[in-house]
Amino acid sequence: MIYRSLRQCVTDLEATGQLVRVSESIDATLVAAEIQRRLYRSGGPAVLMENIRGCRFPMLCNLFGTIDRARFLFRDTFDDVRRLIELRTDAGRFWKQPFRYARALPAVLHARPRACKVGPVLDNDLTLDRLPQLKSWPDDGGAYLTLPQVYSEDVNNRGLGHSNLGMYRVQISGGQYIPNQEVGLHYQLQRGIAIHHAAALRRKRPLPVNIFLGGTPAMTLAAVMPLPEGVSELTFAGALAWHRIPMICRADQLPVYAEADFCISGTLDLEKQLPEGPFGDHLGYYSLQHEFPVLRVSRVTCRDGAIWPFTVVGRPPQEDTVFGQLIHELTAPVVPTLITGLRAVHAVDAAGVHPLMLAIGSERYVPYQPRNKPRELLTQASAILGEGQMSLSKYLWIINHEDVPELDIHNVSEFFQQVLRRVDWARDLHFHTRTTIDTLDYTGSSLHDGSKLVVAAAGPPVRDLPNQIDDSLALPDGFREPRIGLPGVLVVQGPSYKIEAKQALRRFCAAYEADSPINRFPWIVLVDDSDFTARSIDNFIWSVFTRSNPAADVDGIASSQEDKHWGCQGALVIDARIKPHHAPPLIEDTAVQCQVDAMAGRGGPISRWL
Repeated sequence: MIYRSLRQCVTDLEATGQLVRVSESIDATLVAAEIQRRLYRSGGPAVLMENIRGCRFPMLCNLFGTIDRARFLFRDTFDDVRRLIELRTDAGRFWKQPFRYARALPAVLHARPRACKVGPVLDNDLTLDRLPQLKSWPDDGGAYLTLPQVYSEDVNNRGLGHSNLGMYRVQISGGQYIPNQEVGLHYQLQRGIAIHHAAALRRKRPLPVNIFLGGTPAMTLAAVMPLPEGVSELTFAGALAWHRIPMICRADQLPVYAEADFCISGTLDLEKQLPEGPFGDHLGYYSLQHEFPVLRVSRVTCRDGAIWPFTVVGRPPQEDTVFGQLIHELTAPVVPTLITGLRAVHAVDAAGVHPLMLAIGSERYVPYQPRNKPRELLTQASAILGEGQMSLSKYLWIINHEDVPELDIHNVSEFFQQVLRRVDWARDLHFHTRTTIDTLDYTGSSLHDGSKLVVAAAGPPVRDLPNQIDDSLALPDGFREPRIGLPGVLVVQGPSYKIEAKQALRRFCAAYEADSPINRFPWIVLVDDSDFTARSIDNFIWSVFTRSNPAADVDGIASSQEDKHWGCQGALVIDARIKPHHAPPLIEDTAVQCQVDAMAGRGGPISRWL
């Protein structure tokens, strides 16, 4: 099935039993988001909320709520696009398997966007306050667009082929924005629009921006797809949607996606920035107020029968997890072609993606010597940290493929255990200090500023991993409730950071020597709640990697520094307690939860999923 509009997609999903309509009145403030979160957690259907309080537009949620439904949306084109991606990275593949790739070539005909003069998205004019005012979390600073397709072009080289389509959150109300005239545009590091913004600033020329919502689902996926710089997302969307994306091109105006449901047009103010946020984000915490660019809105339009798509982000997994799965399925086969020797990478969703990256590489430098320490792995790790959005990784763990050839990189628990069996903390820790980190990560010293840690392991196992705590284990004063996080990993509840700050980490490490029995555990984590952290692998990953900054929060037993290389002879210790400068975690509104509980008890069309 090929969808040219969101309405066609809704009709098809409803006909196949994958979408239900809800006519009950729903508030876009907190209630719609609470429903969406529950639908996702329960594997529920896509839902069209037809009666939004104070708004005439229906809202669509959970469209990408399951990986099976997401694959269904692109069932006729997904494999062909994957083959095109493989050919782009290595055209020689075609001659090796011509029958495999020949069937994908017709998709190329749909890749180039099509210029047109009119389109349904321009049929109706309206104002921002008539749009659904989605607020997902209690302390959000206003209403947000959560599935926008933000379109811009290079001011030095205009045209559809030099465009960027990205998904950057947009605040349409609240804060200091002039109602119906200004919106906040929040984009993170390593995003394509930044190149266009910088060029506009250098030339002192206005930067037009169009924000689309809806249309074919291929445009939504294209907006989050990490394509190489210089490759237009419109070409990817056209191949995936199996039709050339129609763009309304008029003189002296930025092109508009003709089949979108909504379009917000404006110009990025080159001199003005305003506090944007707070916003409950996908690391599971609020991103706080910071100054970001302001878009001066010139026009808001929509098509007849427009549908407002939305999602909700928060502590993973959420619906955006499915985007990550789709991207992995499309790009995994070409990862080895990006960096020589690299076998696989995995940005761990449970950590919020950028805080933790796992990688499998290959040691090939000295085949005549035993593989007993990392060599080429460090080259591959450096390449990863220099590659696009992977460069935002905070913790990068990399292991040698030849040592564990059957290792599944998506089995995070097993991956950690294989590293811990081989790692030498005196040798295998490599810090990058005072560098950039993800915009949404508040563990560093200030916005965008923090550190990175590469953990590289190669060679045969050097230790067994304990999975029980000896009754004789002694902890320093103030530390208690030890738990097994994973085999070889000890989770210890420490004093609150407010009571005992940085010195608690050093005090813990100084309490032991290199031959202390506690070093049977090669990795120790200090947390605020050891029961919670050790309860599941997802809790462990989220707590440890979203609450620690490597340069400040990593220490070890019997540590030393030689030639500016830091390491430790005993256990590695990470302080993953909550610090005062961290952003607050996301907590649902209890009154809203009760309201949705009541909806579940009324036996409506989605009650079984609430």
